[in-house]
Amino acid sequence: MNLQDVIDQLRRDERNKDYTERGIGPIFQIHEEAKILIIGQAPGRKVEESGIPFHDKSGETLMDWMGIDASVFYSKAVSIMPMDFYYPGKAKTGDKPPRKFIATEYHPDILALMPDVSLTILIGKYAMDYYLKGRKGRNLTETVHNFAAYLPDYFPIVHPSPLNFRWQAANPWFKADVVPVLQQKIAQILA
Repeated sequence: MNLQDVIDQLRRDERNKDYTERGIGPIFQIHEEAKILIIGQAPGRKVEESGIPFHDKSGETLMDWMGIDASVFYSKAVSIMPMDFYYPGKAKTGDKPPRKFIATEYHPDILALMPDVSLTILIGKYAMDYYLKGRKGRNLTETVHNFAAYLPDYFPIVHPSPLNFRWQAANPWFKADVVPVLQQKIAQILA
């Protein structure tokens, strides 16, 4: 199976019918040569409009945390595979969670297309819950704090959303201790 096969399958999937009928395709960035894979939550409303993953304030923050600019972030070195490839809609607070079937049914085929990934950055609770299953900490904060326990395969981080300013203020160790290690790992992989 190649990437176009996956895209065609997503477009034919009845569960994505509403998006397909509105002309919205799956939103991800997959490169077979990728060295770094980012698994985030799901595209937001603004990203749904542009069709470009992390084309928002969250993306600017994420690039800063990674120590790279847009020319690297949107290059063949980096793939972006969210837990849902479509904007799931608004909930009472924030966005609805990503639909579970995307990761269970589509992630394995896409992961198989990227044999050279050296590091997978897991952004937020949904990615950590799925990929770290019984290995994660009691909560997101503990998991991110103990990021080294998941290396060399996974690097769990908090979501770079501007809405996470309270978490970042309450956890200054993240920018002081975690971000520099993330930048170092990415620089080594891309060198």
